[in-house]
Amino acid sequence: MEKLKITKPATSAAGLKAVTNAMKVTTSKMGVGRAARGLTKLNQKGGVDCQSCAWPDPEKRSLGEFCESGAKALADEGTKKRITSEFFAQYSLEELREKDDFWLSDQGRLTEPMVLRNGTHYEPISWEAAFAIIADELNSLDSADEAVFYTSGRTSNEAAFLYQLFVRQFGTNNLPDCSNMCHESSGVALIDSIGLGKATVRLEDFNETDLVIVIGQNPGTNAPRMMSSLQDAKRNGAKMIAINPLPEAGLMGFVNPNPQQYKNPLEFPLAVLGNRPTKLADLHLPVRIGGDRALLKGMMKALLERERISPQTVFDTGFIEEFTDGYEELIASIEATAWDDIVSMSGIECEQIEQAAEMYASAERVISCWAMGITQHKDSVATIQDVVNLHLLRGNIGKPGAGLCPVRGHSNVQGDRTMGIMERPSEKFLDALEREFNFVAPRKHGYSTVEAIKAMSDGDVKVFFAMGGNLVSAAPDTNVVFDALRKCRLTVQVITKLNRTALATGKTSLILPCLGRSEIDRNADTPVRMSVASTRTIVDEEADKSVGAPQFVSTESTMLNVQSSEGVFEPPSKQLRSEPWIVCQLAKATLGGKCTVDWDAMAANYDNIRERIERVIPGFENYNERIRKPGGFYLNNPPRERVFNTATGKARFITQPLVQNVVGQGQLLLTTIRSHDQFNTTIYGFSDRYRGIEGGRHVIFMNADDIAEHGLAAGSVVDVTSHFDDGERHIYGFTVVPYDIPRGCAAAYFPEANPLVPLASYADRSLTPTSKSIVISIKAAV
Repeated sequence: MEKLKITKPATSAAGLKAVTNAMKVTTSKMGVGRAARGLTKLNQKGGVDCQSCAWPDPEKRSLGEFCESGAKALADEGTKKRITSEFFAQYSLEELREKDDFWLSDQGRLTEPMVLRNGTHYEPISWEAAFAIIADELNSLDSADEAVFYTSGRTSNEAAFLYQLFVRQFGTNNLPDCSNMCHESSGVALIDSIGLGKATVRLEDFNETDLVIVIGQNPGTNAPRMMSSLQDAKRNGAKMIAINPLPEAGLMGFVNPNPQQYKNPLEFPLAVLGNRPTKLADLHLPVRIGGDRALLKGMMKALLERERISPQTVFDTGFIEEFTDGYEELIASIEATAWDDIVSMSGIECEQIEQAAEMYASAERVISCWAMGITQHKDSVATIQDVVNLHLLRGNIGKPGAGLCPVRGHSNVQGDRTMGIMERPSEKFLDALEREFNFVAPRKHGYSTVEAIKAMSDGDVKVFFAMGGNLVSAAPDTNVVFDALRKCRLTVQVITKLNRTALATGKTSLILPCLGRSEIDRNADTPVRMSVASTRTIVDEEADKSVGAPQFVSTESTMLNVQSSEGVFEPPSKQLRSEPWIVCQLAKATLGGKCTVDWDAMAANYDNIRERIERVIPGFENYNERIRKPGGFYLNNPPRERVFNTATGKARFITQPLVQNVVGQGQLLLTTIRSHDQFNTTIYGFSDRYRGIEGGRHVIFMNADDIAEHGLAAGSVVDVTSHFDDGERHIYGFTVVPYDIPRGCAAAYFPEANPLVPLASYADRSLTPTSKSIVISIKAAV
């Protein structure tokens, strides 16, 4: 039972509380010694790459190169609690389904493979028998496209490359991933506009910029180490514009809790103990939900008006003429957009838009950062392309201190894409894969995440295999996703801890427990090969003797830095296996004599995987040599050099007309948000101190005038209904919290509000769920 307490929201992020919370959670879950060892290795060169966000690490690293969220992720993985077969004997499937997500995760680490066969309880199974079940089910399908292979952003480069290779040798491109639900819109937009679906900046650019625009992002909770970069920018004289419906603490101010980040020794105690934050946002624009594109159009219209008055003093005409196309079409679109529409759709007055435009025009170097607050709307692709348009007008790309920064969420979600985890691979990638491994790769596009859920629901997919993640809690339309998984003949979860998806079981369901990133990866103690004729295990005395030696993996940050990650803790169980090992054994069991890959060599020594990666994927030349250098290396980034590999060979101005969100009388637009006590679907606790919420998560944030208009009051308990073309969806028992949010807008936590998000409501072209723009109505609970 939640015991909700509402306090005053914070006005700045981090500070002493972040340090004490980090120490408290790690020492209580891991013990003092292990906590100290883990934290001092986290994000260090040659250490453990943080399990949470993908923000890059600085070249010069401090001893405490972690944030509160990273410490919680480390503690969550490094907990001393264990789930054994006795746990599953005690709790039936139905009993576990009644527990909340926090309780499920809090039970500890999974320690052995488990199977559910038409029963009420999971029970132990050997690895060999588990692979046999999967292989038999996969090989009995009428088509390889009846299987879906999902991936989370936790998976390393090495595991991801093997995984996509196995799936394509099996015969399908059904490789949906968590990126389909987050930054797919960024990839689609940026590839069209600049030829690269990734960031064009590096950390050092924040030291040279004049202006940072943070739009649709809450760095204080979702990428806390980013605030150090924002602080660096501010210390060097930069301004900052925050565009977000809520005035998040991480946008307003930052107290850096790391003493090594202060040049003057006296600054640290004054800032931390005296709670003297660095002011971040010089201008906060509380845009209406879904109004970001109108605001961007307004900024460009204001700039155009200035350019008309004083030609060639606002726009970078030299850059535009040499490096872009589509300029005339953009100008025509801006001229055709009325100020009245801009103001009504954005919720921001002309004067504030003019102020933002003035700040932008006065800055020679600008960085724009965004995340899910931009990518999860119906017009997300067009909005991101307007961010690009804004940059192109003044040449703010391909020069120091300027560029585009989509801030990726999970720690290797970008690397997984680079390795080939995608449902629509390029012909060039498939050609390279075929040449290297001598097989015919499937060319038919696979299912994205939304498409995969629909296919399972329609009975077109029989097997669901997840390499990490928690699809039920991450995806829209929770009840639809849960029921879709239950229609499968087989569901498989490769996970470290129990989650909601492991309870959405097919006719047969498997849990395959894997190593965490902070754990030493020695693979199996003895080399294993699978007999082609059967699925029995054979000890191979002649196999590579390097098996058993510690391995390391690699990841890619949001800014294209590829670096190593090597575990430091002994695994919580001798039965845990690494993700690369699991893929290799699965491939051998499933493909048998059809293999063109030496899976044993891959599992035995990850250098062998990296050797094959460098021959398939551009930018990874001399992978094994460069990945061993402290800090790793950067992948090629053509837009940084003003090389734009688009359809026209230039950066492209691409624009679409504004479209009004249709909201009925008495209805609101809802956005889902994370609390400060969670990362993605992992709930660490019930404290969201930045927003003043303690002890509960079933809340809905509303404007005080909207609360009064609905005849409600602070603390009222309401039921919420979403409205879409295909009907209504409901959640019940949410407490009303007055908050500084624009009229007509509301916010609620993810994943609790996910049942309101229609599966069929997604962004144009990217198919990203519209979790940040849901039409709702509310009424007092009975």
